[in-house]
Amino acid sequence: MSAPTPRIPSTAGEGPMSYAIFQLARAHRARAAAMLREMDLHPGQELLLMQLLDRDGQTQSELLESVGLDHSTVSKSLRRMQDAGLLVREPAEHDRRVMVVHLTDKGRAMREPLAAMWRALEETSGRNLSAQQAESFVRTAYAIADAINNRALPREESR
Repeated sequence: MSAPTPRIPSTAGEGPMSYAIFQLARAHRARAAAMLREMDLHPGQELLLMQLLDRDGQTQSELLESVGLDHSTVSKSLRRMQDAGLLVREPAEHDRRVMVVHLTDKGRAMREPLAAMWRALEETSGRNLSAQQAESFVRTAYAIADAINNRALPREESR
């Protein structure tokens, strides 16, 4: 039995696609957060781990740029992950003010559990879609993200 479609507030009728995106993002984020809790991770930490699994030894600034989160969020996440034994932060040889992040053995061991989590999340997310619909959704989602990210803000939005 599927969950009922939420009642759309009348004002959201002015942006039905945007409201659907909001509902999708909220549902997906909640499901991912529950899966991450089972792995003793907080949302966002998996993104940092995946970046480090692809290229260990990045600076905090490089990680910041690659995940698109703000400085305080990344710093807090890295501190928690260090406390959990997933990574270590060390001053860079070229500049002691720059922190370089390295995975520990425990952090490197997260590769397969993270991959399994993403496979399960993908399976759940696409359960009611054909392969063609899933491919079309991915293209559409990226097109929407590009439109949002590449649009200059009007004056009243930029204030």
